[in-house]
Amino acid sequence: MARKVAGLFFASLTFVGSAALAAQAEDAAAPKAGEPPPLSAQCQAPASDIAAPAPLPNFAAVLAAKKKARVLAIGSSSTYGVGASSRSRNYPSQLHEILGKALNGVDVEIVNRGVSGEVAATTAERLRTEVAVSRPDLVLWQLGTNDALSRVPPDQFEQTVRSTVDWLKADKIDVVLVGLQYTPKLARDKNYEEIRDTLFKISAQEGVLYIRRYDAMRFIAQARAAPVLAQDQFHLNDLGYRCMAEHVAQAMIANLFVRRFRPTSGNTP
Repeated sequence: MARKVAGLFFASLTFVGSAALAAQAEDAAAPKAGEPPPLSAQCQAPASDIAAPAPLPNFAAVLAAKKKARVLAIGSSSTYGVGASSRSRNYPSQLHEILGKALNGVDVEIVNRGVSGEVAATTAERLRTEVAVSRPDLVLWQLGTNDALSRVPPDQFEQTVRSTVDWLKADKIDVVLVGLQYTPKLARDKNYEEIRDTLFKISAQEGVLYIRRYDAMRFIAQARAAPVLAQDQFHLNDLGYRCMAEHVAQAMIANLFVRRFRPTSGNTP
């Protein structure tokens, strides 16, 4: 059901057209953002494979007030940029460039605090220090892949993520969960699937924006035959990071205009 809602939501945005104009007329505080740039030909994927929608009220309020918006990108190797040809090609760096253009010059700072190999529990502990230092308006938390590979029990993973999301929300910090990457050799791995399902359930019940990275990457790999993985067939290459940045940007900008979201329970992708 959540997947259907996501598809219908994004289908209703061309982006954002008359719906956004109406929303801005109703609410003067809505951020005046331009349309997100179109996805690159090699990065195109169905909207429902890119993200499950949820509002970003705190980030939107900062943009509406024309203040500097701070984003903390945290996670493991996909955030640090292992496999990219340079640090400027990791996804936070490319996301910064995309947002700067799409938001018409709004000042957005993105701090990259990716550490290769981390599981969610380690990142969650480190996150408290990083938040105290950078005081972000929004946290991009890329997670799940290393937990699945390390065979972290799904219920333990869920408790870690839920408690951290609740803590961030209580501190008025928006959260975007960036899910597991796709790799053919793990497509049938049960623990990989369980961690993916757990993330989808958490995002639906907590009402936080969820980037369905696995689904988007799988579509690109299968339908477009675009090489998005590095030579190790696990980490991303430059194109993979570009697509990741474009998908996160599309979801973030679209959801600046979502003001209400009713969490659902018991749904899986």
